[in-house]
Amino acid sequence: MARILAIDYGTKRTGIAVTDELQIIASGLTTVATKELIPFLKKYINEEQVETFVIGAPKQMNNTVSESEVFILNFIEKLKKAIPKIPIKRIDERFTSKMAVQTMIDSGLKKGKRKNKALVDEISATLILQNYMHSL
Repeated sequence: MARILAIDYGTKRTGIAVTDELQIIASGLTTVATKELIPFLKKYINEEQVETFVIGAPKQMNNTVSESEVFILNFIEKLKKAIPKIPIKRIDERFTSKMAVQTMIDSGLKKGKRKNKALVDEISATLILQNYMHSL
């Protein structure tokens, strides 16, 4: 089997999470500067088999799309052109950042480390991936 890779897209940095090859466990991989995201993904899929990209779909409480959706759609078009063979799935990412911070608190991370936005993005990507896996 191939991995599933989740993307928590941001205009400055993007959190990335992946499954193991058996698609049992979702783990944070890294956070990448968004301007380096496509080259990073190309390099990653040359080294690892990826069957699906999962990208968070930010929604408001009333179920309308978030303002950041326009940036994500632009990225998705670039991703489809750069890596056309891997399908893209979307999943609601409401509350993932808040859940990521709560996860950090629950795991005992000190306040200074919880301010690390890159770590929050990576954990958010992991939560997006876990939600996607549960939906299958």
